[in-house]
Amino acid sequence: MAKKVVDGAARQRRRPTRQGEVLSHELIVETALRMLAEHGAQGLTARRLGLALGADPSSLYRYFRGMDALVLAIADELMGRALAGWTPTGQWRRDLRDLGLRIHRAYLAHPQAAVLTASRVSGGERELAADEAILGILHRAGFTGPGLVRVYHVFIDGCLAFAALDAASLALPAAARAADEEIWQDTYAALSPRTHPHIAATAPLLAARMTRSAYPDALDMLIAQAARELPPATR
Repeated sequence: MAKKVVDGAARQRRRPTRQGEVLSHELIVETALRMLAEHGAQGLTARRLGLALGADPSSLYRYFRGMDALVLAIADELMGRALAGWTPTGQWRRDLRDLGLRIHRAYLAHPQAAVLTASRVSGGERELAADEAILGILHRAGFTGPGLVRVYHVFIDGCLAFAALDAASLALPAAARAADEEIWQDTYAALSPRTHPHIAATAPLLAARMTRSAYPDALDMLIAQAARELPPATR
């Protein structure tokens, strides 16, 4: 059964933790991000988080209904970091591209957290702010109704899908990631034109490109296609 979460100032811990810090929502999320970076999703438990905070694990439930609620808070925090300092220019293509790259970068800065949260919908304040910003950009560009929602859907799902894919690669042990990248050189480049003519013809280009994210190009393609779907007068 989920425990009751205490709202507002009432959930402020009166005594400092063993590390001398006052427990807070922000401190818990920041510590959880650090634990994910060090130990991965399997290492994020209430017991370990309590130890890292120098607090009784049960005190976490004054801030979160459970560990899944903490995961959603982490997702909301990543989205907030993407929005930090962002100011729209009024040029919809530029603003949409900038937001997409910001979200992607914010998730890749915390690969283990990105793998855990990219598929989640937090409904948090920062996620709502990001969605409002994206929909506002599209509305001002001239998109309306189902067409607006279609572009928004492809945009945000594409952004988070690439974030999850690229973060999963970054979250691999360094040796495994290096081995994957070497396959483009050691395996693909060695294929015979007789058995794999198309791979052999493009092997050098594949080796040069396939170890970096395709997201910026996918984003540019999406924006270019979306622009073509605007009414002529709006374009």
